[in-house]
Parts: sequence; structure tokens; C-alpha cells
Amino acid sequence: MSTLQNKIDFAVILRVKNANPNGDPLNSNRPRTNYENFGEITDVCIKRKIRDRLAERFVTLGGKEGKPEAKGQSVFVQSDDRKVDDATSLRDRAEKFFKSIGKTLGADDTVNLACAEWIDVRAFGQLFALSKKKSKKAEGGEEEGDTGISIGIRGPVTIQSAFSLTPIDISSTQITKSVNGEDTKDGKRSSDTMGMKHRVDHGIYVFYGSMNPQLAEKTKFSDEDALVIKGILPKLFENDESSARPAGSMEVLKVFWWKHNCKSGQHSSAKVHNSLAVRSDGTFEPSKLEGLEPEQIDGF
Repeated sequence: MSTLQNKIDFAVILRVKNANPNGDPLNSNRPRTNYENFGEITDVCIKRKIRDRLAERFVTLGGKEGKPEAKGQSVFVQSDDRKVDDATSLRDRAEKFFKSIGKTLGADDTVNLACAEWIDVRAFGQLFALSKKKSKKAEGGEEEGDTGISIGIRGPVTIQSAFSLTPIDISSTQITKSVNGEDTKDGKRSSDTMGMKHRVDHGIYVFYGSMNPQLAEKTKFSDEDALVIKGILPKLFENDESSARPAGSMEVLKVFWWKHNCKSGQHSSAKVHNSLAVRSDGTFEPSKLEGLEPEQIDGF
């Protein structure tokens, strides 16, 4: 497979209705907002959902023992509740993989093998913190401290945080538990039966992203990989249901996909992203750019 040959920009318009799209753990898990009360979904949260959809796709392909096209499509950063291997941590997953190669690897070999194995490493990059064998001190016989190494991989796919187009209204509801969370000596209901749930009543959010062919050469991110992500974006919230995000409460309305005719791009990403005007009701109006027309894809 050849590496990405054309610069790509994309945008996703999504609707939130009676859901908590991205809770803030430092603020009682209330939906994230900026200082002007515009709703926010962090880029980390969005990439988590993309990785989850990639992991589901890998399972559909049959995993490591599946179809030939499953090779190189596994996901390195897996959610604990969705992982498809027995790794207990990212370090454990990395060390088991590199140990299976059966030889000592240099930094370049480590990067090449990691990018060939995991699609999210090829796309988003990754920092690998690998341990070395500890050596004895010349005197005293005590082991030295951490002698590990860190290998950074810079990915070609960048994604911005999503922001609502207007300030959002957050509804908070007090809830009670129907069972005790802890045992009590007298059998009475314990004091931890109260709680709070927060939701965004309604909001239209937009996020933008880009794929850089120059960085793709380093990770071997291919045109086929770009098409995989393109196919995932309209289905970003499928199989993502939870108490905070009931089925149907998060919806991708439209995906815009700008494919430039060269590696450097016909226009800057900022100019391309700014060419899309999105209104607070979810309607949109893309401006014309010379020689560049976006493909419009409906949400799933």
C-alpha cells in the first residue's frame, strides 16, 4: 500500500439532545464547557470513539486470525471494556508484541513495526515507554533506577475539539439509588443514596480534522487507512450508548471531506475549515474554494 498521496481536511457536524457528550471529572462530571459556556467535546474523547469503532471493525474482520485485510488493523490504545487481547496495560501490550519479534530492536525498527501493527499508531501517533534490563552498580550490588527509553511517533491525523455553535443549557437532575452501595450495621439505607445526573438539552457541535501526507510517510499511513477513518466518521456514535448518552441522543448530521490534489494542499487547513459556515440549527453553507470541492456524507 502506498502512503497518503493527497492532503485531506474534514469536518463533522453533530447533534446532542438530552445527553452528556463529554463529562468533566473535575466538575462533578458536568458536560464540558469553555468560559463562554459553549459546549466542548475534547479531541481525546473524539479519538477514543474513533479507536472504539476501529476496534469493532477489527473484530468484524476476524481479528488476528481473520481476513487478510485485518493485518495491520488492530488498535493499540484499547478501552478496558472493549479490549480484544489479554494485555493489562499499554506497556504490557507493547512489550508482549515486541517480545514476540524475537530480536533486539532499535528505535527505527520499533517505530516501523508498531506502525505496521496498529492503525491508531499510524494515524494518531503514540509515545512508547519501554523498559530496559536493569543493571547492577559497580559497587554495592544495588540495582539502578528506571533505565527505560521513550520513543515518540508523530501521527499524520490531527483532530480538534468539538465546540457547540451557541452557549448550551445544562439540566441537572438529582437521583437516588434503590439499593445500598455499602453494608450497614443496622440494615438501614446508607447515606450514599443521593446523586446527580447532568445533560445538555440540545446543541449542535462541529469539529475539524486534517491528514498530513508528509507525516504519513513516517508512519506509512495509507490512502486505504484514510478511507477506513472516512467510513467511521458518519458512524461515530454507533455502539457508544450509555446511561449518559442513550441510544439516539448523539447523532452525526454531516461529514465534509476535502481531498486536495497534491501533498501540500491547494489551500491551508485554516482556510478550508473556515470555508464551512454552520448555523445553530445544523444547516450549513460551504463557501467555494478554487479547485477544491468537499464531498458531503450523511450521518449514519
